[in-house]
Amino acid sequence: MDSLNVLALNSGSSSLKFGLYRVDSTGAEKLFGESVSTAEHPDAMTQVTNAIAASRLPPPEAIGHRIVHGGPALRQHCRIDDAVLQQLQAAAAFAPLHAPAALALIRLAQARFPGVPQFACFDTQFHADLPDVARVLPIARELLPYGMQRYGFHGLSLESVVRQLGHGLPERLVIAHLGNGASVTAVKAGQSIDTSMGLTPSGGVIMGTRSGDLDPGVLVYLMREKKLDAARLEALIDEHSGLLGISGLSGDMRHLHEAAPSNRDARLAIEMFCYSVRKQVAAMVAVLGGLDMLVFTGGIGENDAQVRGEICAGLAWIGVSLDESRNRAASSPTSRISDDTSRCQVLVLDSLENEQIARHAWALLA
Repeated sequence: MDSLNVLALNSGSSSLKFGLYRVDSTGAEKLFGESVSTAEHPDAMTQVTNAIAASRLPPPEAIGHRIVHGGPALRQHCRIDDAVLQQLQAAAAFAPLHAPAALALIRLAQARFPGVPQFACFDTQFHADLPDVARVLPIARELLPYGMQRYGFHGLSLESVVRQLGHGLPERLVIAHLGNGASVTAVKAGQSIDTSMGLTPSGGVIMGTRSGDLDPGVLVYLMREKKLDAARLEALIDEHSGLLGISGLSGDMRHLHEAAPSNRDARLAIEMFCYSVRKQVAAMVAVLGGLDMLVFTGGIGENDAQVRGEICAGLAWIGVSLDESRNRAASSPTSRISDDTSRCQVLVLDSLENEQIARHAWALLA
């Protein structure tokens, strides 16, 4: 098939990133890309169409959407039709922080670009073949048929890291995708074998406003003693916890760094985040039976040298040794920040989710 202009729409928990790509069998060329603060407001789609018009580039011939969670029924990237939309709506309870915005964006895109084929690209697809020892949750077996399992997320970002590594892909790889949402994944010979997020994108390491892993007894206590219902618990876990909850100040790591010199709680939030990620990296090393390469990606992973340094400072026992000047100077797309004595490589790579979306849309249409 000839090359196509593909619009990639990446609806996250706090922003909409979009890009227009020229894609063919040899790869994807980014024509332009922007970000807006929210994907839920109709003005977001207006900004997308205005940006395309201002670029004087041809309109998109296909549109790809990042979908965080398709539930148990939708694990493979696919073309969006009425049946897929119904399944996405049914799966919205698995990712209430992301799903409503993504569904609204699909409908807006259909209205703005009638007749243009649209595709769903799932963050859970990369983890679809997790081994049972990682996939099955330790709960009553009668609940398992309802889709109660570990799904894993940030799959499009992880795919992009694996693709960028190409022939340099190691046997034992840990990827730390660190942003407003954060996860750590063990990749063996290119395949996900365990990951920190579970049934929903709320679990795993501490995040911007999400708690990460939490003693389930905390939720039971709050329900029983404080009479919190499901909606209030959900808001607590997803919107008022994590870095924001610890610091009482912000879920944005940049703001916490600014406040840290004079604010003890801001310092504690940063320390707990790094501690949480370091523990998960160590767990994934145990799963892999060793470590050949550690990759940092995502907004924090790509841009925060201090956080990378603090995480790696506690990993010397597995042979991680950073070069401080390389770490401070690191800039994507590819930067090696480990020193020459390190027993495993440590890299910083761009998270190219939008490019992955464009590539998948082209392949599905082909």
